[in-house]
Amino acid sequence: MQPTHPSKLTFPIAVAPQFGSVTDIAPGIRWLRLPLPYRLDHVNIYLLENEGGWTALDSGLGDDVCKTAWQTALAGPLKGQRLKSLIVSHFHPDHVGLAGWLCRQYDLELTMPRPEYLHSLVLQFAPANYGEDVYRPFYRRHGLSAEATEIVLSRGHEYLHRTTGVPASYRRIRHGDRLAVGAREFQVMTGGGHSIEQAMLYRPEERLFLAADQVIARISPNVSVHPMEPDLDALGIYLASLRAIRDSVAPDVLVLPGHGLPFHGLHDRVDELIAHHALRCGEIAAGCRDTPLSVAEIVPVLFTRPLDAHQTGFAFGEVLAHVNHMLGRGELRLETDQGGVDRYRTV
Repeated sequence: MQPTHPSKLTFPIAVAPQFGSVTDIAPGIRWLRLPLPYRLDHVNIYLLENEGGWTALDSGLGDDVCKTAWQTALAGPLKGQRLKSLIVSHFHPDHVGLAGWLCRQYDLELTMPRPEYLHSLVLQFAPANYGEDVYRPFYRRHGLSAEATEIVLSRGHEYLHRTTGVPASYRRIRHGDRLAVGAREFQVMTGGGHSIEQAMLYRPEERLFLAADQVIARISPNVSVHPMEPDLDALGIYLASLRAIRDSVAPDVLVLPGHGLPFHGLHDRVDELIAHHALRCGEIAAGCRDTPLSVAEIVPVLFTRPLDAHQTGFAFGEVLAHVNHMLGRGELRLETDQGGVDRYRTV
């Protein structure tokens, strides 16, 4: 996720809740923030009022720190107000990580889009060395050195360590569904690019839009390509989702994102995100104009600060998403060298 520079957004609540505490963000909606051990150091959980209790949107990372934050909230500001169900927007571990634990601990039903649920299930049953035989040639094909490849792979199958599973059964939601939570009914929207079919909830009557990670105020959600679908135009899918959001959701909604602060200015933010990715494509085109570059060689063009193994994997996938999009639009040409490394030249 890369920082961008929004200029027209407003933030009704300037200070986020402390970990384990909650803030009332709208009538019958409470905001819980959980810690993450990354540069992006938190994830937002929203609690939706539901007949004497709460339905949670997203769960947090599957580690003891997030468990403790949940227990602190449930023993403190949420004491006596039980969790009744759980909605998970997408399969990333900071959103689905504690789903299994919460559902077992509090006897909750899980609601989730089918592709997100099934992908989480696949990853959680995969072996510890899942994908190494695919990732290693994938990284090498795109110019990452053997040393850098091993550093990225040294994280192992991190998903297993960051999640607590998902229940054996769940409730499916799809784009266009209407989802009742207590006295409210939400329109379900889904969008790809950042994830597969990430769920968002829209309540036009109250001008509320729970956007998960699809639209965030101060950062651009990571849009990546992975070895499972190496030629995927993930960026094109994401941009189409942004345009669909702009066409379908009112401009004056209160956006409740998965990270950062709630904000007003949805359409402005969508336009900024689209412009951000156009700028990134322009930077790639400039970098590949005189000399063809591999994905690994483009990474430092777009990401000028040092990257750790976690960040390198994200940056690599993000660059390839832009490259695939530009290839599909005829803006780059693929040239494979004698060593089997793919490089790209501006057309």
